[in-house]
Formats: sequence, C-alpha cells, structure tokens
Amino acid sequence: MLTLNDMIEFGADTETALKRCAGKEELYLRLVKKVPDSEEFEKLEAAVSEKDYDKAFDIAHGLKGVLLNLSITPIADPVSEMTEYLRNKEDRDYSTYLTEMMSQREKLKALCNE
Repeated sequence: MLTLNDMIEFGADTETALKRCAGKEELYLRLVKKVPDSEEFEKLEAAVSEKDYDKAFDIAHGLKGVLLNLSITPIADPVSEMTEYLRNKEDRDYSTYLTEMMSQREKLKALCNE
C-alpha cells in the first residue's frame, strides 16, 4: 500500500502537494496512484518518435502540469526539461529524457502496487 513516506523516499515534495490537496493525504495518494497508468507517457514517446513536436509539446505540457501539481519531482523533472525544448520544436535527441521519465514511472508503479 502506497504511503506518504514512500512518496517522500521516492523524491516527491509531499509537503507542497498536500497543500494543494487541502492536507488530505488519502486524496493525494489516490491521485498519485493514477499517474503510472496514464497513457500519456506512451503518447508522448510516440509523438517524439514521429517528430510531431506540436503534439509532443501538448502532451508533455499536460503531463508536466499533473506531475508538478502532485509534486512528483522524479518524473516531473525530465518532462519539464523536455517540455521547454518541445515548446521551441527543437529537433534533438530526447531519448535521455524519455528513458528517465519511463524509468521513474516504473519505480512509481512498483510503489503503487506494493
């Protein structure tokens, strides 16, 4: 069962996130548990792979918002960096960001399924 301590150890800024959730730990954890199952991660990978940078930006920007609102820093950081490059439609190698994003997502998924 996912706990606040799990999220702290994962690197989330739970203090900030709980303020956004009116101090409701149960609500916060319920929202966090939805993140790893989001299809937006695969959609972002596909859009980047297809070099559809407008679509990739829209997806990354949305993901960034969710991740930052929940203060899931380990995933938010690579997505945030990618978002800024995608905003400018930069044709670059995004593999490092995508790999880190997916790796951290899998770690969060494992925490949620314990």
